[in-house]
Amino acid sequence: MHDTMTDGNAEARGQAWLSRGCLRPTRQRVALAVLLVGDGRDRHVTAESLHHAARRAGEGVSLATVYNTLRAFCEAGLMREITVDGSKSYFDTNMTDHPHFFWEDECRLTDAPASELEIRRLPEAPEGAEISAVDVVIRLRKV
Repeated sequence: MHDTMTDGNAEARGQAWLSRGCLRPTRQRVALAVLLVGDGRDRHVTAESLHHAARRAGEGVSLATVYNTLRAFCEAGLMREITVDGSKSYFDTNMTDHPHFFWEDECRLTDAPASELEIRRLPEAPEGAEISAVDVVIRLRKV
């Protein structure tokens, strides 16, 4: 597997990503940004999976710091949080509008093809509210 922690291009991508969110590039933010976007690909992570990847890469970062950093990335508009079953949070670096597949047997989230999804109409928002987002998660199980 390619070691993104020693790749100068990966670090530059991570730094640029943080800059787009106007976030101060602390050592821990840069390390996590490199793991998330250093290879130029979008990914879905949980706080636990990112923490595990950081530990494997030799980063001494706590799980609480990973949670806090993921929240900061979301608040800065760099990622979005997708909640499955009201309790399990996945964080997605792909900020375009797109649906997701949730693989129940593997507890894994992947992108679903947006071109194949058709939503013809949404209900009116209640008085005094507006629709801020529509998240589509299609649950799958192996047959």
